[in-house]
This record gives sequence, C-alpha cells and structure tokens, in this order.
Amino acid sequence: MTDTAYELAQVNIARLKAPLDSPQLRDFVDALEPVNADADTADGFVWRLQGDAGDATDIPVFGDSWLIVNMSVWRDANALTAFMYQGRHREMLARRREWFARLTEAVTTLWWVPAGHRPTVAEAEARLLHLRTHGPTPYAFTLRTPYPAGASVPVPGEVPEGLGCPV
Repeated sequence: MTDTAYELAQVNIARLKAPLDSPQLRDFVDALEPVNADADTADGFVWRLQGDAGDATDIPVFGDSWLIVNMSVWRDANALTAFMYQGRHREMLARRREWFARLTEAVTTLWWVPAGHRPTVAEAEARLLHLRTHGPTPYAFTLRTPYPAGASVPVPGEVPEGLGCPV
C-alpha cells in the first residue's frame, strides 16, 4: 500500500542508433502511439510527458539530440511494473537493443512526487544525475532498490547543489 499523498514519477532515456525517420527505427516509431494508448488506459497510470506529436520524442533531454526521454507518473511501483512487463510495451522492451545504444550509466530513475505534481525534464535530469552520482537514495532510486513514499519529502523543481546538466 502506498501513501496516496504521493505518486511515483519515472524517467528513462535512450540514445538512438539512427534517426527517428530511418527504416531502422520504423517499428519503434510505429509502436509509439499504440503503446502510449495502452499506458494511458493502464491501471494506476496518472500522467505522461508529451510533446506536440503526442509522444515525447521531440522533447530535448541533456541537450543531446540523439537522446529521447520517456517520463510518466504512476500510482505506485506495482502499477508501473505491471504495465512495463506486459503486452506491447514488453514486446518493445525486448527489442530495445535494435533501436538504442547500450549506455553504461543509469538511464532510468524513480522518485516520489506529491500527488498532482507533474515533473519537468529539468527535474528528471537532476534526479537521474543524482542516481548516477550517489546510487539509489530516497531522492532518486530504482525498481530494484525502492524507497517508500514519503521517505524523503520531494520538493518540486528542486535541484541539489552541484547537479546541473552535464557539459
């Protein structure tokens, strides 16, 4: 059971192996709309980051045009994992190495937000950088190393000192 005063934010980034309009990424791009529609109706789904096209592929992250971002908010980790590991999303997850380069640093993080808060890309970047620097903490953690809601009171837009965007 989670504290209903909080919701679970997640961000993941990926480095494209080819341009989005390339034949190599056609299956990925074609799956975006149906996978997002599945998320929008999934139990426990709250919100997802969207750009003008209805997905987040046109939203810059870390100032790198080869990185794409996915960010969403869920009721809790159970709702998020139930969506991630079933149906079309699971099928796309199994094929991720066809479309995205393997990165050595953390590309996914979770954090609790006050119910109703919608995180910004800058907030997500700060959380991901914090995870890379400090490992899992209540400020930024992973599914393998979760923290309970309210373990650390998140402050919307807070960026810890020294954690700006990478050069």
